Amino acid sequence: MPYTKVMIHFIWSTKNRIPIITSELKLLLLLHIKENSKTKEIFIDTLNCVDDHIHLLISLGTEQTISKIAMLIKGESSFWVNKQKLIKQKFEWQDEYIALSVSESAIDKVRQYILNQEEHHKKKTFTQEYNEFLKLHGFSNKSFG
Repeated sequence: MPYTKVMIHFIWSTKNRIPIITSELKLLLLLHIKENSKTKEIFIDTLNCVDDHIHLLISLGTEQTISKIAMLIKGESSFWVNKQKLIKQKFEWQDEYIALSVSESAIDKVRQYILNQEEHHKKKTFTQEYNEFLKLHGFSNKSFG
């Protein structure tokens, strides 16, 4: 049996960064993503969202890929929100995302960063945060905004 521990920090926004995740929707959405991920054997360590984006810390299984995990979570969760009619407008996630590897020594720092999103975004917009992540991790030729 292989032993792997590949931690990935995912970040993606709602379609066009529309702030449609209310506090009521947030509770239902995060709970649903956790429960649905368990059925798909997606191992979510930490997750949190604010009104226009989500952060997840996920441990990849031996047969999982970054793109497949993002597709499964994004596609299924948006389908579920719309099927349940939890908001009046159509719920969609943006196509693009950031996926960053996380070293063992940085896991606690990333967990705290994810859990403190509300506080963090009192000082910085999602676009600012996203562009900083792109620059910090060498994607400087891209910009979101």
